[in-house]
Amino acid sequence: MTNTNTSVVIVTGASRGLGAAVARWLAKAQAALTLISRSENKLKDVAEEVRSLGGKSLVFTADISNQDACRSAVELTLDRFGRIDALVNNAGIIRPISSIARSEPDSWRYNIEVNLMGPFYMIQAAISSLRSQNGRIVNVSSGAANRVLENASAYCAAKAALNHFTRVLAAEEPELTAVTVRPGVVDTDMQATIRNEGLNAMSDQQLAYYRQLKERGELEPPEIPGRSIAWLALHVPTEFSGQFLDYDDPRIAEPALKAFGKN
Repeated sequence: MTNTNTSVVIVTGASRGLGAAVARWLAKAQAALTLISRSENKLKDVAEEVRSLGGKSLVFTADISNQDACRSAVELTLDRFGRIDALVNNAGIIRPISSIARSEPDSWRYNIEVNLMGPFYMIQAAISSLRSQNGRIVNVSSGAANRVLENASAYCAAKAALNHFTRVLAAEEPELTAVTVRPGVVDTDMQATIRNEGLNAMSDQQLAYYRQLKERGELEPPEIPGRSIAWLALHVPTEFSGQFLDYDDPRIAEPALKAFGKN
């Protein structure tokens, strides 16, 4: 069982990029973390970082598109830590990078399974424990929920659905605080995938835009939005429930910086 002063947080997609950054910030606050990803070796590396920063960690290798795996992750968290205070649904994929006309239906479906069904499975499995703790759910969304991104139709559709799903969740579950957050354009493997695979699907202008973001240093380091997401997982105000928030909203970014510091 975990000390009542320690927050217990599940973070999906925790082996790299934004999820790993969130985990490191939470570790700095001495949180107890269940780290979920498909990549076991990278997940173990993050777990070591968590422990070195003062947090506790439980590693669970899984694909969150699998409902049984999500249930098992929650059960193991409860067995190890005794409760769940917050859930960060960060795991996500961009593929297929393709026009609607040329997209493979199986790839399109899998995108929805990871980006939308995965958060649903995790929330449904954890909801009883979260209710008892007046818990917090942070669903990592994207500006693509509101913007038209050609050749990313599955990703856009999944993130738009995730936003509205979260609004419904907030209305149905007044004992919880549930939000979605836009993390900005982050320097992660997802951006690398767009630059590499966009060559076969995107217009020259669209591909040049993504490549210039990298070349000009305009991509946000994962640690910056990660800090905001970690703060939301620990401290999101109840009045924010149901909202789609920007990571750099001063109501989030400023208290996050104050709570965690710069490094």
